Amino acid sequence: MSLVVYNTLSGKKEEFNSIMPGLVKMYSCGPTVYTYAHIGNLRTYIFMDLVRRVLAYNGYKLLGVINITDVGHLLSDADEGEDKMVKASREQKKQPLEIAEEISNIFFEDLEKLNIGKPEIIAKATDHIQDMIDYVLELEQSGFAYETSDGIYFDIAKFPGYGKLSGLNLEEQIAGARVDVNVEKRHPADFALWKKAEPNHIMQWHSPWGMGYPGWHIECSAMGQKYLGQVFDIHTGGVDHIPIHHENEIAQNEARIGKKSVNYWMHGEFMLVDGGKMSKSLSNTYTIKELEQRGFEGLDFRFFCLNAQYRKKLNFTFEALKAAKIARERLGAQLLEHKDAPASANPKLLQDYKDKFMDAVNDDLNIPLALGILFTMLKEPKSKDIYNLAIYMDGIFGLRLDKVSAAEAKVQDIPQEVLRLAEARFTAKKEQNFALADSLRQQINELGYAVMDSKEGYKLAKM
Repeated sequence: MSLVVYNTLSGKKEEFNSIMPGLVKMYSCGPTVYTYAHIGNLRTYIFMDLVRRVLAYNGYKLLGVINITDVGHLLSDADEGEDKMVKASREQKKQPLEIAEEISNIFFEDLEKLNIGKPEIIAKATDHIQDMIDYVLELEQSGFAYETSDGIYFDIAKFPGYGKLSGLNLEEQIAGARVDVNVEKRHPADFALWKKAEPNHIMQWHSPWGMGYPGWHIECSAMGQKYLGQVFDIHTGGVDHIPIHHENEIAQNEARIGKKSVNYWMHGEFMLVDGGKMSKSLSNTYTIKELEQRGFEGLDFRFFCLNAQYRKKLNFTFEALKAAKIARERLGAQLLEHKDAPASANPKLLQDYKDKFMDAVNDDLNIPLALGILFTMLKEPKSKDIYNLAIYMDGIFGLRLDKVSAAEAKVQDIPQEVLRLAEARFTAKKEQNFALADSLRQQINELGYAVMDSKEGYKLAKM
């Protein structure tokens, strides 16, 4: 089947067609480098990587941009509060750009651990200040922006399409906005394009409006259009960007060029922790380093993320991550059983598996289904052909299966009693006897094992 993706802008799946034959131009919202990226952030970049891999498997060349926000992102996405970089600078007693470089380096180290390929262009906000000033000037000259005592703001009332991405009604947006923040704004929901800096502000640049710094939203618009052109194919990010950041990007872009600027908006869903919100105040915003300290690898987390489709919420628990780690090890062990076998698989069987795999990944990146196809294929009689096709599939999964060694592929022997209880629990769930299923889960836990439901049925892992 041809590639189909869910477009947030239309609210439905659409067949993907690039603007230029054979080339996809794609912008991905990157990190604000005031602190380390946590696993919720990193799930979004795994999603970005999967989009890029699936496009490449469909024969496209890629021109991708990811931004590094090192100025302008205020504590509230709605342009309220202090600049996050300035706050971090004061608290850590370091210069903002020193912090930005340190955090950026760790971010890219995390991408390597997760086997996330870097887009072709890395765009730092502080390297593009003049591009942003020029962009704001265009909006001001065309009547979409106005000046106040503290900055330049976009007049959303001048843009009739405001709310098209999130489905928000302009009047509802205005009614729901805080009205006591800036009385000079024409509408409470107008957003900052450029902020005028206080004399002691440590990040400021010369502009037609005096010393200041860019608003967060203008950064992505300016850098995206600089490198990808006024109209490009795909824009990715997390669902948290939909109602404000990406809505504002659309307003700026389309006000500037007078037409649609991005054809496909794609968003990754939230990650939950223990069934609830991920929050620094709850001390559950884990980093890759913290996972490593608990004995996990970056690829364990990547495999965990692959078990949920990108538009579905994913609940993180350490029990589930342990199950993912064991499942990945078992996958490696099964794969090695095929590696040294003769090439004896039926070509028609192989093509059938390959076709099913491509149908799955081309159906809006249905990676869980694609994983299920891989696991089913590995149950076939041992054949080097099966191994080779699995490595081909791993070009999408990104699990570095070609690097798996016998030492790494540890198969954990599950006691028969645990297997019996797990099968009984699985049957109870199918019969909707949830009380019995919960009781059996508890017995499994007491024996030192965790059980996690999956597309294949369930997975077991030692606790």
